[in-house]
Amino acid sequence: MPTDTIPLRLIEQAKKRGDAPALYEKKGGLWHAFSWHEYGDLVRRASKSLIALGCEPGSTVSILGFNRLEWLILDLACMSIGGAPAGIYTTCSPSEVRYIIHHAGAPVVLIENLEQWKKLDKERANLPLLRHVVTMRGCPRIDDPLVMPWDEFLAKGAAVADQTYLDRVHALEPDGLATLIYTSGTTGPPKGVMLSHRNLAWTADIAITITGSTSDDCMLSYLPLSHIAEQMFSIHGPITAGMKLYFAESIEKVPENLKEVRPTVLFAVPRIWEKFHAGISSKLADATGAKARIARWAQSIGTAVSAYKARGKALPFALGVQYKLADRLVFTKLKTAIGLDRARMCVSGAAPVAKEVLEFMASLDVMVHEVYGQSEDTGPTTFNRPGQLKFGSVGPTLPGVEVKIAADGEIVVRGPNVFLGYYKEPEATAETLIDGWLHSGDLGAFDSEGFLSITGRKKEILITAGGKNVAPKNIEAALKNHSLVNEAVVIGDRRKYLTALVTLDPDAIAKFCAERKLDVASAHQDATVRAEVQKAVDQLNQEFARVEQVKKFTILPRNLSVQDGELTPTLKVKRKVVNEHFASDIEAMYSE
Repeated sequence: MPTDTIPLRLIEQAKKRGDAPALYEKKGGLWHAFSWHEYGDLVRRASKSLIALGCEPGSTVSILGFNRLEWLILDLACMSIGGAPAGIYTTCSPSEVRYIIHHAGAPVVLIENLEQWKKLDKERANLPLLRHVVTMRGCPRIDDPLVMPWDEFLAKGAAVADQTYLDRVHALEPDGLATLIYTSGTTGPPKGVMLSHRNLAWTADIAITITGSTSDDCMLSYLPLSHIAEQMFSIHGPITAGMKLYFAESIEKVPENLKEVRPTVLFAVPRIWEKFHAGISSKLADATGAKARIARWAQSIGTAVSAYKARGKALPFALGVQYKLADRLVFTKLKTAIGLDRARMCVSGAAPVAKEVLEFMASLDVMVHEVYGQSEDTGPTTFNRPGQLKFGSVGPTLPGVEVKIAADGEIVVRGPNVFLGYYKEPEATAETLIDGWLHSGDLGAFDSEGFLSITGRKKEILITAGGKNVAPKNIEAALKNHSLVNEAVVIGDRRKYLTALVTLDPDAIAKFCAERKLDVASAHQDATVRAEVQKAVDQLNQEFARVEQVKKFTILPRNLSVQDGELTPTLKVKRKVVNEHFASDIEAMYSE
């Protein structure tokens, strides 16, 4: 019997579902479907082409582009022949692209467009192992011996027998390397997380079970596919359950695509839920008279209902009647306006999300289930699942996984989802994977009901000049609850008190300035804006111990960015870089 793997599951789904739609892409204003048979056939052809290009078991390929059909096809083709694909974030610089391709040892790279080709071309002298560059459909032809268009690539494998491809799939081992996830580390170069076929298949099964996903579900793929969470929701999960997947046209078109696709399952990072929160809050604030009263009443009903939903309890009769009315008057209209009217499972992950944001969405009948984990355990460690949900926590432990809190408060994990180690980095592996236990680097605590809360990051603890340990995460999250605040970075390591660097949310500050006739270009220097942020700081300081209170803050003239190296591609703050880039602003808060 061949090993149960994602490539084998695709072959089975293609046989079972045939001409039923599997993937959708938008061309010329219309959504075009690819059937399960076409999906499987494209992976078969791409697999044979990789074999024709000399890719043996153990080979790697790299993929550099936005979420596209070709991304999935090459990823699965590489896995199918016993290789390991390595996705690269589209925002990576030429040197970062070169690092991953060279570290992975990839002879074949798939790119989306000319912009990504320029990165490769700039670094090609430093990529001695690179043999072939394949371009996705729609990319202008590149006149270079390294480069071939997608159709030309697919034709390469015509002479390779189908049985050769099937033999490779059937030879896959459960603990064989299936994929490389290059983590967007907040310090140092990215490390290649090695995930096995067992890791992917087992986690996909668990994810499908928890989310209750079936072939009736559909999803929108738009977050970076180089991230394991998006791979689980766009590749492994849909193949396992037979779900339909739509590719967003671009990040900018996501709001429009959401309304068109109306996904039944939506995975989003906290920033997406924060944008929903800010946009809807703004519209509700503008409502007056009867509309405002009805909205407030509906939210109160939504909040009451969410308490029952969170614990899987039936609604009392009277509340059920009110809920149906609130749904007809408010919830359905609002959810339809943002494309969530069919969403039965909404998930937030990849970074912490504020409890207040989740409670707000729940008051509008959108229950968001927070998941916690890392690339090193194939995405999930704990999951707030339907009927077992507690806002402010990251949920109970995944079934089949062991999680415990070490003596120093670190979360450690053991289970079928824990990775094989870091590619070509035995020392880093030995530091992180000890006796089969993954040491997460996160600090946490379980409550009496078994719900895990994240209390900080082991390496991000600030130690003040007075020797007090402070976890900045919760303080920053509290600051970011203010509508004007986009990002907050708490400073205080070896300092006598805490300060904060604050950036402004572009949409919120534009509206704030327009209402008060202020110049948005100089908003970071405006006394009115500063006074508004000061309110958030004052509120925060009432809720935290003296040592955790922010004494001073500086509003930065621009937002932190991936391009400037201050954020990872998953929008986590690189504290060291921020400290370097804004050193003078930080020193000014301590020199007075």
